[in-house]
Amino acid sequence: MTPLVFFAVVTAALLHAVWNALVKGGADKRLNMAAVVIGHLPLAILALFLVPAPDPVSYPYLLAGTALHFGYQWFLLGSYKIGDLTQVYPIARGVAPLLVAAVSLIFLGVELSLMEVLAIVTIAAGILSISLVRGADGLRNGKATAMALTTGCFIASYSLVDGMGARAGGSAVGYYAWLGIANAVIFAVFMAATTPKVLSDLFVKGKKVFFIGGSASFVAYSLVMWAFTQSPIALVTALRETSIIFALLIGVLWMGERLSLGKVVSTMITLLGVILLRATRP
Repeated sequence: MTPLVFFAVVTAALLHAVWNALVKGGADKRLNMAAVVIGHLPLAILALFLVPAPDPVSYPYLLAGTALHFGYQWFLLGSYKIGDLTQVYPIARGVAPLLVAAVSLIFLGVELSLMEVLAIVTIAAGILSISLVRGADGLRNGKATAMALTTGCFIASYSLVDGMGARAGGSAVGYYAWLGIANAVIFAVFMAATTPKVLSDLFVKGKKVFFIGGSASFVAYSLVMWAFTQSPIALVTALRETSIIFALLIGVLWMGERLSLGKVVSTMITLLGVILLRATRP
C-alpha cells in the first residue's frame, strides 16, 4: 500500500467517524441516517458532470452493491432499536475485515503476505475488543449480537462487490456516484413508505446532517472506492475500519465520554495493526 493510498484511506476513516458521530449524536437516529444517505445526492450529481461514467460491464456490481448498501443501512437502523450500538457495532466493524480477507484469500486468489494478514487480524482484534470494553450487556443480548454480525456480513459483502465493481467500471468516483444516487433514491422511497415524517423533517431538523454528514460520507467512500482500485480490497477494508478510533476520540473530546484504560488498550492494539499494515509492501 503506497503512502498516498494509506493516507487517503485514513482520511476516509476520519470522515466516516464524523458522519457516524452526527448520526449517533442526534435524538432521531432514523432522521439522521436518512439525512446522510440522501445527503449523497448533491455531490453524487455533481460528480456525474466531472468524472467519466462507469463502464457497462460494472452494472451487475452496481445493482448488487446498491442492494447490499441498503441491507447494511436497514440492519444498522435495526441495531439502534434493540441494543446499544456503541457496544455491538464494533463487532460488525471488526468482523468485516476478517471476512473480506478470508474471501479474498480463499475464493478470489488474492495473495497477501504474512505481515499483511497479521496486520488485518490485529486491527480486527483491536476493534472487536472495543465491544468488550464498552460493556458486556450488548454481548449478552443475543439478538443485538446477531444483528451486529449480520451487519458485518453486509459490510464485507458490499466492500468486495464495490471493490470489484470500481475496478471493472474504470472510474471509481463515477461508479460510486451512480451507486450513491441509486441508494439515496431507494432509501428515500423506503422512508416515504415506512416513516414519511422523516422526509418532511429532512430540511428542517436534518439540514446540518444532510449537508455535512452526507458530504463527508460521500467523500469518504469515494476515497475508499479509489483505494480499492489501487490496493488489495482486504487491506483497504481493514484500514478503513480504524474509523472507530476516530469515533472514540470524538466521543471523548467532544461528547464527554469517559476515557478508560480498556479503551486505551483497545486503541493501541488497533494502532499496532495500522503500523504493521504501513510497514508492509509499498
